[in-house]
Amino acid sequence: MDNDYFYEPALGHGLPHDPFNAIVGPRPIGWISTRAADGVLNLAPYSFFNAFNYTPPLIGFASLGRKDTLRNIEETGEFVWNLATRPLAEAMNASCAAAPPEVDEFQLAGLTPARSNIVGVPRVAQSPVAFECRRTQIIRLQGASGADTNSWLILGEVVGVHIAQELLRDGIYDTAGSRTILRGGGPADYFEIQPDSLFRMTRPSYP
Repeated sequence: MDNDYFYEPALGHGLPHDPFNAIVGPRPIGWISTRAADGVLNLAPYSFFNAFNYTPPLIGFASLGRKDTLRNIEETGEFVWNLATRPLAEAMNASCAAAPPEVDEFQLAGLTPARSNIVGVPRVAQSPVAFECRRTQIIRLQGASGADTNSWLILGEVVGVHIAQELLRDGIYDTAGSRTILRGGGPADYFEIQPDSLFRMTRPSYP
């Protein structure tokens, strides 16, 4: 007999909390800063985020609904991704508040905007890594039926990279030492990358 739990998402999962986010996780956090056309700064974390291409380097995140971040990127064509780390976890969480468009989340979270080198959007000064990005595509996501969802995938090309010197060990980026945090499942679960969780596997050759 099968002992797995099976459900069809369209019919509901029947569990206390949707397991989808917990299964596809932990996930990198898209901590995105933007600037509105009128100059108001915005900073918000997105849990559907990742990298998609090497050359040119492309990253993307999904906005569930037409939020300020999406509208700002539509208006200006620019954004910055900021690395969320354990020391910045509470500030990152504070920037997640559903504030109105006129509220500057940098101020709300007690963070300092730092000038970017290429784009007109500031990065989080306290974050050890930031990607300056220019919008490449905005795609409204669809289901298998072809019906539009209320989600938009925003893709951008990384045109500038900031890395704190202490995270470059002999010229190699120290992922294990970055204290990067990742979004887990449930309403409030996060994970921290730590050196003792590191293991290595080299890619096999064939034949």
